[in-house]
Amino acid sequence: MTHIDAGAQLEPGHPVPAPSPRPTGLTAAQVAERVARGEVNDVPVRSSRSTAEIVRANVFTRFNAIIGVLWLIMFFVAPIQDGLFGFVILANTGIGIIQEWRAKKTLDSLAVIGEARPTVRRDGTSAQVGTSDIVLDDLIEIGPGDKVVVDGVCVEADGLEIDESLLTGEADPVLKQPGDQLMSGSFVVAGGGAFTATKVGREAYAAQLAEEASRFTLVHSELRTGISTILKYVTWMMIPAALGLVITQLIVKENDLKDSVARTVGGIVPMVPEGLVLLTSVAFAIGVIRLGRKQCLVQELPAIEGLARVDTVCLDKTGTLTEGGMDVTELRPLNGSDEPYVRKVLGALGEADPRPNASLRAIIDAYPDSDDWRCTEALPFSSARKYSGASFSEGDGESSTWLLGAPDVLLPSDDPALAETDRLNEQGLRVLLLARTDRALDDPEVGSGARPAALVVLEQRLRPDAGDTLRYFAEQNVHAKVISGDNAVSVGAVAGKLGLTGATVDARRMPGDRDGMARALDEGTVFGRVTPQQKRDMVGALQSHGHTVAMTGDGVNDVLALKDADIGVSMGSGSEATRAVAQIVLLNNSFATLPSVVAEGRRVIGNITRVATLFLVKTVYSVLLAVLVVCWRVEYPFLPRHLTLLSTLTIGVPAFFLALAPNKERARPHFVRRVMRYSIPGGVLAGAATFVTYLIARHYYTGEGALDAETSAATLTLFLISMWVLAIIARPYTWWRIALVAAMGGAFLLVLVVPWLQHFFALKLVGMTMPWIAVGIAAVAAVALEFLWKWVDRRFHA
Repeated sequence: MTHIDAGAQLEPGHPVPAPSPRPTGLTAAQVAERVARGEVNDVPVRSSRSTAEIVRANVFTRFNAIIGVLWLIMFFVAPIQDGLFGFVILANTGIGIIQEWRAKKTLDSLAVIGEARPTVRRDGTSAQVGTSDIVLDDLIEIGPGDKVVVDGVCVEADGLEIDESLLTGEADPVLKQPGDQLMSGSFVVAGGGAFTATKVGREAYAAQLAEEASRFTLVHSELRTGISTILKYVTWMMIPAALGLVITQLIVKENDLKDSVARTVGGIVPMVPEGLVLLTSVAFAIGVIRLGRKQCLVQELPAIEGLARVDTVCLDKTGTLTEGGMDVTELRPLNGSDEPYVRKVLGALGEADPRPNASLRAIIDAYPDSDDWRCTEALPFSSARKYSGASFSEGDGESSTWLLGAPDVLLPSDDPALAETDRLNEQGLRVLLLARTDRALDDPEVGSGARPAALVVLEQRLRPDAGDTLRYFAEQNVHAKVISGDNAVSVGAVAGKLGLTGATVDARRMPGDRDGMARALDEGTVFGRVTPQQKRDMVGALQSHGHTVAMTGDGVNDVLALKDADIGVSMGSGSEATRAVAQIVLLNNSFATLPSVVAEGRRVIGNITRVATLFLVKTVYSVLLAVLVVCWRVEYPFLPRHLTLLSTLTIGVPAFFLALAPNKERARPHFVRRVMRYSIPGGVLAGAATFVTYLIARHYYTGEGALDAETSAATLTLFLISMWVLAIIARPYTWWRIALVAAMGGAFLLVLVVPWLQHFFALKLVGMTMPWIAVGIAAVAAVALEFLWKWVDRRFHA
């Protein structure tokens, strides 16, 4: 507890001498030497991947390889228009690379703003530096909420308590003394001190973990996992269908080899849902860029999606519902205490803590220090204890020990001062008790028998936007739970002012078992006197009952809960430790940014679900057409150029617009099931109707040019059905969605009427009867599709 001076800074390898004057740290020359030797804290940037990795991820994909090989084949056997699908892939890949690179730039610039800047002492002067500027043997100062960024040995300690739970799983903070080891990845919960860096960069204890776990990542995403599952199914469907098609077209049909190869490729290419992965990446990337403009740093991309799936938000009151600062509004002496004397005590307590929290800062502002009081021992504030303390040698030679903290923790339950405290708490005011104790500060029972001297009344500043944000969550059926270390009545009153209703619970009376705690959490809304470990247990209890939980916080007492929550959200002004474990950091400290994150997540999930259905209808009808062609032993009805045209007009261009459009639908689970229940019946219907048209056309047309006429009739049917699929997926209609569908229809019409486009795409409708039969079959299929999808909705509701 006492203030301790540690040994002076030495070169590594020398023993630390006995206590002597405060160490001054490395000199500028020593720092330069270490930089020259490469002994710097070279660690990867959290939220980013390199440009080379982005290019590699977009270029070297399984489907690009399939399409690339088919494109090469087409160069040798068919005209350029049958190789158009290759240019589409090049464009897709280019768009994906550019958008992800833009997202990377946004993330990198925001990461610099949100980066922890440790305080390093060099040449006797303390200054903040970037984490990557730390060198071996640097002297780093730490205080409450600071993260230990590199491994080291403690050289100064003033009641320094370190939480190592993120590394070791041990919940209780560890009191550190000079000479003790400090591990990177741990953080300070109370007190302060300084340590010498002994391992930096990738050698540090947490660096390997951080490099893997904290990089730009697309894991733990139902959307990404779902798309991977779908692509796995598609691959298994493609292989036998493609093999059958190759054999049928090349061996069974004895027509022109080059034409057979072109039609085989035309059958395989549309089976590949090549744009689906691209559009998902682009949707995420654009989400990052949009949120970046609102000063919201997304440290892991799936967090955008995750927050949209959340059904419970746990809010820390301080710094989330209220602003960080407070004001002392009243001082109420108790038991006949002398007010001027009490003011002196409060001033001295403020001066005794080198790193005051928000409450103590308000007291320092209200009560300046008394110069003739000297602090002889200090007990830093801790969220688990709920109080701090100090011993003083007063100006007249007297000595005294004082505690400042939660009245309901320091006083017995029958003390009359608690009734006064409750009345103030009901008004939403924060109340601290100043009490004198005869016990030593290192006595575990230091608060026992403490004599109340005064109540300090603090007013908390409500965030002006907190009420609107809470109303937004209520409208979206997201349950808000306020979880705070403060007095439950006071927290309940603050929540009430913001329009949050529900039961208020004192966490000290909550059940300890997970099921009992989860039931209490379901019934209550506001929870006070919650310890850091309890916050973590509460998140776990909610998750055990099937809830998807987001946790917001800014203090060191929120770190464990933030780490365990499905989505951790930290304020930019929060402690280094909270910013390090959170997936989303609100750099503008505005709780009102959260609805924007939810909206982005809903846009990504809702739109990709729509778009995935478009892509997979195409895959299903392509596989079915291949199977039917094999069974009937006929020529494949399409050349690659036909399906490139259809894919571009009914899927590629519309999908791009639909994927980036606003979407307020609530995110629902079972992505794969919901996509497949539409795409399988839709694709089967489209494939069957197209093949029926093709077979009728084969009987109708004879002689030279018959195959081209048959292809044109089948293309017309398939285009009209695909347009109807697009029209259903584009609902609910807005002016731009109607314009989009109409523009795609108009473009196809243009191809049919402009002679050189007819020739380029080998599309020419012959006669009147067969084209109208093709239109009629498409109309019947469209009506059937409407009824089928409505039936699927009712039968397989997900």
